[in-house]
Amino acid sequence: MLETIKQFVRTLISQGLSKHTIKAYESDLLQLNEFLKKYFENEKIDINGITRLYLRDYLRDLSIKGRNNRTLARKATTIKNFFHFCERQKLIEKNPAVNLQIPRFEKRLPKFFTEKEMEDLLNIPDLSSKFGVRNKAILEMIYSCGMRISEIAGCRLFQFDLSNNIIRILGKGNKERLVPIGKMAVSAVKNYVKIRDQFISRDSDETLFLSKSGKPLDADEIREILERYIMLIAKTKGYSPHSIRHSFATHLLSHGADLRAVQEMLGHSNLSTTEMYTHLSLKDLKKVYDQAHPRSKKED
Repeated sequence: MLETIKQFVRTLISQGLSKHTIKAYESDLLQLNEFLKKYFENEKIDINGITRLYLRDYLRDLSIKGRNNRTLARKATTIKNFFHFCERQKLIEKNPAVNLQIPRFEKRLPKFFTEKEMEDLLNIPDLSSKFGVRNKAILEMIYSCGMRISEIAGCRLFQFDLSNNIIRILGKGNKERLVPIGKMAVSAVKNYVKIRDQFISRDSDETLFLSKSGKPLDADEIREILERYIMLIAKTKGYSPHSIRHSFATHLLSHGADLRAVQEMLGHSNLSTTEMYTHLSLKDLKKVYDQAHPRSKKED
């Protein structure tokens, strides 16, 4: 089982998934491995000996311990993906997860910053510091292009066409997409590129954003930087670096952008994933309507 989990993780890495996603998959499967030990002698798990009943018991155990349906759904999805991999690799004779039900849950609408909050966030970095110049460029790029944290971490100099204000983003599953860059983001990136030499060391490569030591900033380091800024402006809990990407989509739609164009820029394979932002936009529009329209609160 453990060796198969390692094989699965290597496959996920080769598919270009983010470290954050891969770590979540691996953690879920190691937790499953611990639970299944009680069904096998000497705690050595034969992957062909795992049954659907064992998997259902695992999910039931998590439910008894108070895990919500959202967590259970994620665990079940991980299990199904893992055993589908085992089936493709002919490591199992029968897939025990093929009929495993994924618990239903209500999808939470993503949190996003108001335009004023986003402006405040973008203005936090101290531009008298090389780190502030770098961090300003990171913030502007995520908000301007709706990039994932893993995408900004893997961003390289050759992906930019600053003369035409375009970036070629390498997204999930190594899928490429072309996204326009706003003028403010172009300016921030140009300012950073001018002083990027101050970060370079023999550990540097063509990755755009470098750490103090000159090594490429990884996704976790970028999250940590952004979280420090977000804490300064977020008035309630639940905001994360990913909220900047949510803000990109929500603000575009609020100002009349086409849904399919936003889907393309976000790199969503399904339009239904992008449609959640229309709920946010409609909610915002209704709020404006109720506050501004003279007859919105009058009854017949």
